[in-house]
Amino acid sequence: MKNSDVRKVLFITSSRIGDAVLSSNLLSHVQEEYPNAKITICCGPLAVSLFEGVPALERIIPIKKQRYNKHWYALWKEIVGTRFDIVIDLRNSIVSRFIRAKKRYIHGSRIDKSKPKVKQNASVMGLDPAPDPQIWFTEAQKMRAAELIPEGGKVFGVGSTSNWIGKTWTEDRFIEIIQWMIGEGGFMEGSRVAVFGAPGEEAVAHRVLAAVPDGLGLDIIAKGTPGDAAACLERCDFYIGNDSGLMHCAAAVGTPTLGLFGPGYPDIYGPWGKRTAIARTPETVYELTGYEGYDSKTCGCLMGTLTVDHVKEVIKQNWPL
Repeated sequence: MKNSDVRKVLFITSSRIGDAVLSSNLLSHVQEEYPNAKITICCGPLAVSLFEGVPALERIIPIKKQRYNKHWYALWKEIVGTRFDIVIDLRNSIVSRFIRAKKRYIHGSRIDKSKPKVKQNASVMGLDPAPDPQIWFTEAQKMRAAELIPEGGKVFGVGSTSNWIGKTWTEDRFIEIIQWMIGEGGFMEGSRVAVFGAPGEEAVAHRVLAAVPDGLGLDIIAKGTPGDAAACLERCDFYIGNDSGLMHCAAAVGTPTLGLFGPGYPDIYGPWGKRTAIARTPETVYELTGYEGYDSKTCGCLMGTLTVDHVKEVIKQNWPL
């Protein structure tokens, strides 16, 4: 099968924003390698907007989770009548085995899960080096981002929230970093500050935004879709945030990105790209969570030993003034 003969590609990817973004490196490869292909993308509903701008997109099918894995049967019914040239399944689902396809690439048990997620994805298709993740935007997403972050000088993006308190650096430390960054002699002296936050995380994000000097704050808190937020991140000149989907979006759009880690795995899920770095607690995940009586629901913040001074030092080392 010649590359030019590939017309239909099925791409099954994650429901989580971060994993979905990291999987986009395979879409970059497919579009370059198979110029005549149209891509059907299957992902969780929350990730849909991140793929709406893919140039070779044919359709997006949201995978709405159902009890007893019935969502896979629903997906199979949706696509069983189509013959695909290539199927790429990063969910290792039963669907990819029971549809017509000339070539299948499936993320399975033989993948080395100690590697960075981007390299794991690349190994599914035997790619080395791994392509970089990328996000493409619709014109509507670009316009929305321009409304939320208009022209007018540099922008410092801040993601002070996450979906779990355990990996959320405290708001007072984010505020201190903001003051240092945009203050006199700071890395981004006088910059505007765009504060991001997902729905359900508004309270913390608004408190951080309220601490930004008058006239410099930009409210990007629960504004639009993840795709809209990613388009806003592309308009930022620097981003710092907790281990989250926003962090991966920032890195994928090429914004210099510092990810903050505690009970996470930066070797696997760190931000990917030449303009990225991490700052993490001195303790390992096991040291943070391996104590007797640990409960992720009641443990509280596990980022206390990540100091402001250490974060400043990482910024200075990676982005010298």
